[in-house]
Amino acid sequence: MNKAEKKAPRQHAESFKRDAVRLMSNREGKTVVQLAKDLGVTPSQLYEWQNKYAEAAQEPTEAMQAELVRLRKENQQLREERDVLKKATAFFVKASR
Repeated sequence: MNKAEKKAPRQHAESFKRDAVRLMSNREGKTVVQLAKDLGVTPSQLYEWQNKYAEAAQEPTEAMQAELVRLRKENQQLREERDVLKKATAFFVKASR
């Protein structure tokens, strides 16, 4: 193989690397070697990306925290509405008899 035939190293987007790290944590029985082959990278690249991005992926962002608080409030409101509707349904069923 001469110099002209050597491949230049591929540059991967940050999103690709982060997705690869997510796939590593949810590989569903695949080995890292199989996953790397499927993605077209080396296993050592996957491990490097895992070390770099795994910590960042575990830290919730402010937006995620705000969304979590909003969803919890909405969930509580929906539960209260459901309970009211259950009581109203029981009342009308009892009244119709």
